[in-house]
Amino acid sequence: MTDAITRDNYADANARAIDGWNADGWEWGTPISHEDYLRACQGDWEMLLTPTKPVPHEWCPADMTGLRVLGLACGGAQQMPIFAALGAVCTVLDYTPSQLESERMVAQREGYEIEIVRADMSKPLPFEDASFDMIFHPVSNCYIEEVKPLWLECNRILKPGGRLLAGLDNGFGYVFDYPDEERAIYGLPFNPLVNPEHMAALDPVEDGIQFSHTLEDQIRGQLQAGFQLVDCYEDTYGEGRLYEMNIPTFWATYAVKPL
Repeated sequence: MTDAITRDNYADANARAIDGWNADGWEWGTPISHEDYLRACQGDWEMLLTPTKPVPHEWCPADMTGLRVLGLACGGAQQMPIFAALGAVCTVLDYTPSQLESERMVAQREGYEIEIVRADMSKPLPFEDASFDMIFHPVSNCYIEEVKPLWLECNRILKPGGRLLAGLDNGFGYVFDYPDEERAIYGLPFNPLVNPEHMAALDPVEDGIQFSHTLEDQIRGQLQAGFQLVDCYEDTYGEGRLYEMNIPTFWATYAVKPL
């Protein structure tokens, strides 16, 4: 099966892998509880872009009522229900069917509307220019080969003054043997489509196809796309040896499209 993975079909391999993770109770595919949704309706909420550090409340507008929010590769019904509880008009885009089904289930359970779009974020996004006030993009672009085109698309579909909140894998974790994380054995960038050693390290059925990206791709890429960086922070896996050594493996960024 590995030989069959190409730039044309790796997104399908990733969707199948994530469907499998969800069938096994994947942490990042477990929907928000009814109780947490009700707390969000009262203004008591917490969201994650990266594994452990909550997004600062000041990264979001104080009043979300009527704002158009896109959850980009944000299926799983963990964050979008909170935006809905805060009064936002929500759209979620994801490529994994089970992630979108969770969004549909929670929206029906809680009685709010959400636009659900199945699309591949490595392709042009299926939205008009200046469609959204905010894009919320948790760690997920490690499943696409090129991220700079995605930042251009995010800039295009945001309104002037719109916010891009992104969780980013800094690539460092791909250097180490897994799961022990004791030896640096892989060079960067980690790209299974061009490096046979990297492809051999993955089981496309179990792991999907993953990619590392540099600071120049992730943060400079946002700046080159026209964004202004407002704030950022680092985070860890929350478990494992790199976490125990307090080695950051993720960034979160808050950027705006200038007026």
